[in-house]
Amino acid sequence: ENNINAWKQLTIYVGESDCWRKPVYLALVEVARQQSLAGATATRGIAGFGERQHHRIHTAQILELSSDLPIVVTVIERAEAIANFLPLIR
Repeated sequence: ENNINAWKQLTIYVGESDCWRKPVYLALVEVARQQSLAGATATRGIAGFGERQHHRIHTAQILELSSDLPIVVTVIERAEAIANFLPLIR
């Protein structure tokens, strides 16, 4: 499906402690807003693992809410706008 006017979802996975002048998830949401995209949401994961953490599972324990949990940034917009957004965040 190459319909350039179709709504698309872009999903970006980052760590809660990842920073680039500020938390990466916040920077991504701010750039999406500056580009007038339809919407962006950062969601904190309750459990996850990845190659970067050597496949250790990180979970949100009641007394451990400040650990490096996964953050999922979801952007919703038309395909063309997402295509224009990608070079900005790379």
